[in-house]
Formats: sequence, structure tokens, C-alpha cells
Amino acid sequence: MPRRGELVRFLGEELRANLDPLGRLVTIEAGKILSEGRGEVQEMIDICTYATGLARTIGGVTVSSERPHHRMMEQWHPLGVTGIISAFNFPVAVWSWNAALALVCGNSVVWKPSEKTPLTALATQALFLRAAHNFAGRYPDDLPPEILPNLSTLLLGGHTAGQALVDSPLVPLVSATGSTRMGRLVGPRLAARFARPLLELGGNNAGIVCPSANLDLTLRAVAFSAMGTAGQRCTTLRRLLVHASIYDQLLPKLRRVYTTVTVGDPRNPETLVGPLIDAGAFASMQQALTEARTEGANITGGERIHPSGSPEAFYVRPALVELPEQTGLVRQETFAPILYVLRYEHLAEAVRLHNDVPQGLSSSIFTQDLAEAELFLSATGSDCGIANVNLGPSGAEIGGAFGGEKETGGGRESGSDAWKSYMRRSTNTINYGATLPLAQGVTFDVN
Repeated sequence: MPRRGELVRFLGEELRANLDPLGRLVTIEAGKILSEGRGEVQEMIDICTYATGLARTIGGVTVSSERPHHRMMEQWHPLGVTGIISAFNFPVAVWSWNAALALVCGNSVVWKPSEKTPLTALATQALFLRAAHNFAGRYPDDLPPEILPNLSTLLLGGHTAGQALVDSPLVPLVSATGSTRMGRLVGPRLAARFARPLLELGGNNAGIVCPSANLDLTLRAVAFSAMGTAGQRCTTLRRLLVHASIYDQLLPKLRRVYTTVTVGDPRNPETLVGPLIDAGAFASMQQALTEARTEGANITGGERIHPSGSPEAFYVRPALVELPEQTGLVRQETFAPILYVLRYEHLAEAVRLHNDVPQGLSSSIFTQDLAEAELFLSATGSDCGIANVNLGPSGAEIGGAFGGEKETGGGRESGSDAWKSYMRRSTNTINYGATLPLAQGVTFDVN
């Protein structure tokens, strides 16, 4: 394992040396603004650093045995080939979350990137091959040079390529990031052959703004979480529950931000919101806004804009949608920069609305009241895999396990003990005595 960690360290060094060009390629292909493109590559570097250290700490526990002269322990072994299916919105970071851990756990990876972002995948694979070549030069006796490049294989294509990966009996684990619809297709196919799923699916993330909230901090957190990546993160803030007593203080500020935020070419350092990924994303957004209007919504923004030189791109102004109640539309995830805003009177009501959606990825509360914060983090509070206080639901660090509950899929990637998904556990018992006592007091004596 420690030597696998060295390989991942070499990968991190290649990524660090190419942070700016790869980050710019993410901007060009996925439409992220420059700081987000660069930040995605930094996240890859961070997970490589984390995994390098993890390679020296993976281990099981020693368990007390009820039998004299016996010792019980756990070992963790490589699981095998790890399949990775990633989405367009984090075209390379999600691969690194999985690949860095899978590699230090002793596995190889097969990566099927989104067909919408193949260039960043090709560039990342090239950097891995360079790292593998440099590793082989430094440690020629560890693995044959012809084996190292095959530790990561790139599988380009559409639905059929992903299906082949999911159905392959040679792949015991598939980590799939995408929509809940995709998860409903992938999950049963993996279950049919008893393969292990790691699903990271939809999120309909909410924030609760309490009367004691720092409104300046809340405004900045809401703006980034709701509008960053043009609303195309799985952790994007999609619902905002604002206490009635401060609604009229916060909403005018939010409306101003939504009407003035800079939308345009993501290569421009002044831009904060880049384009939607394609025409389908734009159509879904407009369909949701049309339905919201029929429900009596007050909508700020949402219209398509046309920066010079980009007539075929789908730039939109983020939409702030104020509604009187949480309707069926609000309970659905629309992968676009739409923020639904609702009033509430009591925290219990806000928590109920917060949890009353099929998804359970990320969540946040804005408060200076310790009791409110602790309640939100408790078992009777947020039902999401990620729950934050005084920051938005978006922008997780790699040190914690990333994932959610309910229709988000239940998978965990990145930090904490997420590495266990990529390994198989073996419980071992060693008898170092001369007799054979049986557990639970069972006797079975033969002559």
C-alpha cells in the first residue's frame, strides 16, 4: 500500500505542475469560471495528498477473543477493478476522489467520463500515464513497466460504454455520479450480479435562515451556493427557507445580487456565472420557470442572455423564484441556477420542509443560536449526508466523506473512512494454543 501511495504522490506532482492549464481546460470544456476550474484541479491535488498518507494507515482492528490462546483481527484487501462513471459538472475531480483511493487500496480503475467533457478526461489520463512512467523509472522493481499504465484505463463513449462497464463481471465496484434517473438504471443492474454500487446522485439542497443569522455572511454564502457553476453542482443550493421576520431584509439584497451578478464568458476573470452545459439544460430550466409562473411565483432573472461572440451558447441569468409554498415543482431537482425561496414561522416547520424532498445530499442553517444549530445537526434535524452551519451546502473539502441519503444514493467518497468501499474485509482468527476450545461453549469431542 505505501508504494501505491508513492504512485499517487507522483500523480499529485503532475497535477500540481499542470494546475493552470488543466484548470483552464475545465473552464473551456465545462464552462466553469477560472477560479472554479482551477479549484477543481486543486481538489485533485488535495485528494492525492490525502491518499498518499492514507496508504500508510490502512489497517484493521484486533478483536478480543472469548477463547484462550486465540487472537481475532481484521484485514483489508484490494477489491479489484473499480469502475468510475463521472458527470460533466466535475469532469475530473470526481475521478480523482475515486481513483486516488482505489489505487492506494490496491485496485485498478476503468473510467467512463461524461460524453460532454472528454477532453479533460484525456488530459487527466495523459498526466496519470506520465506519473506512472516517472514512478516506474524511480521504482523499476515494484511493478513491470507495462503494467503501471493499465492501472487507469479510459473508456470514452455514451450510454452503451457505461452499460458495458456496469455489466462487466470483472468490475466488482462501480462508482457512478449523475442523476437519480441514472442511478435507477445503474443500481439494479449492479444488484443483479451482486456487484457493489457507490452512487452519488441528485441533490435538492436547502438552507434555513434563522432570525439571528448574520445576513451579510448569509448573502455571500447563498450567492455562491445557488449561482456557482451556473447552478450545476449536485450540492447547489436550490431551496431557501427564510424566517418571516427577516424575509423583507434579506430578499431585497438577494434580488439585487441576482440582477447584477456578472454572467458571461467563463474565461473572463470578472465573470461569476458561466454558461449552462447545453440546450437541454436551458430547456429544463425554462420549463421549470414556466411551471413556477403558473403557481404564482415572483421571479427575478431566469432569462437567456447573449454575450458578444457566443450566439450558440446558453448563458442565463440565475433565477430567484419566490413561492408561497413548497409545491411538487420545488421538490424536484432542476439542474440549473434556480433558487426557490419560501417563508417560515417556526424552526420545526422549516426542518419539516427541508426534509420533505426525495433527495438527501447537502444542507445548511444560518444562525447565531447554538440550540438551533445543534438541533439542525441532530438526528431530528437535517436528514442529509452533509449538514453545515453558517456556510452553504456547496464547496465540500476532501477530508470528510462526501455523499447523501435517500435518492442521493447512500454512497460515500473522498475522506473519512470512504476508503473502505474500495476494499474487502477479512476477519481472521488465529489459534496459537495446543487445544481447540469452541466458541459459545459448544463441545464436540471425538475419539
